[in-house]
Amino acid sequence: MTDTAQQQQSRPRVEIIEVSARDGIQNEDVLLSTDTKLALIEATVAAGLRRVEAVSFAHPTRVPQMADAEAVLGRLGRRDGVTFTALVLNERGYERALAAGAEEINMVVTTTDTFAERNQGSTVRGLIDGWLRLAERAHRDGIRPTVAISMGFGCPYEGEVPVARVVEVAEAVLAGNPSELAVADSIGCGVPTDVAERFAAVAAVAPGTTLRAHFHNTRNTGLANAAAAVAIGVHRLDASIGGVGGCPFAPNATGNIPTEDLAWMLERMGYDTGVDLEALLQVSDWLGEQLHHPVPALLGRARPFPQVAQRAS
Repeated sequence: MTDTAQQQQSRPRVEIIEVSARDGIQNEDVLLSTDTKLALIEATVAAGLRRVEAVSFAHPTRVPQMADAEAVLGRLGRRDGVTFTALVLNERGYERALAAGAEEINMVVTTTDTFAERNQGSTVRGLIDGWLRLAERAHRDGIRPTVAISMGFGCPYEGEVPVARVVEVAEAVLAGNPSELAVADSIGCGVPTDVAERFAAVAAVAPGTTLRAHFHNTRNTGLANAAAAVAIGVHRLDASIGGVGGCPFAPNATGNIPTEDLAWMLERMGYDTGVDLEALLQVSDWLGEQLHHPVPALLGRARPFPQVAQRAS
């Protein structure tokens, strides 16, 4: 074994879940073709990412960017060592995901009734009950069910969300035995101290459950929050190539944390992400061209450090 391989093997691993193909492009005005989406997903896999949130089975009139979910997931198929996740919001979405061959689903349950109504036409209790029904079906159908608590740090309509409320929702969704539980700062209002407090509180009621973090960079705290999450042992993080994304139903909730910026930071902190930074940067540049605007990520502008100047021959 080479010294480099031994060093990588000894470093703790942090898994980055790539969400650009779903959460990233769903907030864009440009409607990417099915072929372009597939090219994006294949490029992320080639760069070393092994979990990709590929599609959302939302209603096409609500989220037109995801109207071709069946075609995308069907053409991707299944492959060893790579997981393609489908977001589902209700039983109709689950039926579509099941028919398309989904192997992992993610469902969102929020913390406030106002956002639940505006985003999914339901209440928090209704979303929890829906998750429990779908989780039971997924376990029976051999599909891996995961769930995310959105508005886990604050709500654009109701303001501050108490930690106790996040814990209450977490306890309710845990009854569905999720394979993974995510807490999402959907509007980018959290800071590192919030991350430590909220994930510690959720972990206390979810022993043995794998936790995941989903941060937005709306107020420029996303990467700091990611570092805080990793420091307390949350080693699964969502990110989007280029930092593109946002929630169409949350005002000003722009910008997922950029995959390339996150991967560079984690590698510098001594973690192994398994990704090829140069390949990610190429994908990020290409994605900006497809969307007709520069991406928010910064690593592509500054380039990784240190940069070693080539000696003149």
